[in-house]
Amino acid sequence: MASDHSGIEWTEATWNPTSGCTKVSPGCDHCYAERITQRFPKTFRNGFALTLRPEALEIPMRWRRPRVIFVNSMSDLFHVEVPEEYLQLVFDVMRRTPQHTYQVLTKRAERLARVAARLDWPRNVQMGVSVESPEYVWRIDYLRRVPAAVRFVSAEPLLAALPTLNLTGIDWLIAGGESQAGCRPAKLEWFRDLRDQCIGADVAFFLKQLGGHPSKRGGKDAVLDGQRWVQMPGALNLVVS
Repeated sequence: MASDHSGIEWTEATWNPTSGCTKVSPGCDHCYAERITQRFPKTFRNGFALTLRPEALEIPMRWRRPRVIFVNSMSDLFHVEVPEEYLQLVFDVMRRTPQHTYQVLTKRAERLARVAARLDWPRNVQMGVSVESPEYVWRIDYLRRVPAAVRFVSAEPLLAALPTLNLTGIDWLIAGGESQAGCRPAKLEWFRDLRDQCIGADVAFFLKQLGGHPSKRGGKDAVLDGQRWVQMPGALNLVVS
């Protein structure tokens, strides 16, 4: 339940100590992970039902070369059906592999904040929340309570403008549009506004894709005002003309 070469632009590898999820907000409507479980039923024998995968826990310990690892690309680590004892096991693996950088992303911001004080947060863990529209900006408030070394926001799939975000305590913002068949379009001005807010708040900005189908307009096509924005936390100068 891992991939050493991820196609996700802002990470290098993926690691899935759990798989499956349930939908909690409009950003989940066209879930790519659910589609993957449908395409590979032999791999995901429980379909998209939340499944613990303890056999995957040790995978990062076998990766000697340092990697940036997206945790649970196929699930949500802070889903209510993931026992807190299992969360402790996942965090223990991350603590024992300081050569890697781990990126954890959740829509369950309330549970994240509730259990955060009982978890050991090593310096190599970056914690983020998804915010697809103004109705879910409150997730950032819960993220601010978490003692992660890096806190980030994923505005993907961006379904509406996110004006006047409070980015206090936030280090990084990733933005992207929806990209599968039937995708909901994102407006260029939404991304431009997020970029400008990040500049004003000294927050790293990464424009993953503008969205669309069949082309998601990512990579060299993810351009705002003639520039690509691929900043990472701690490296605000990564702007590509």
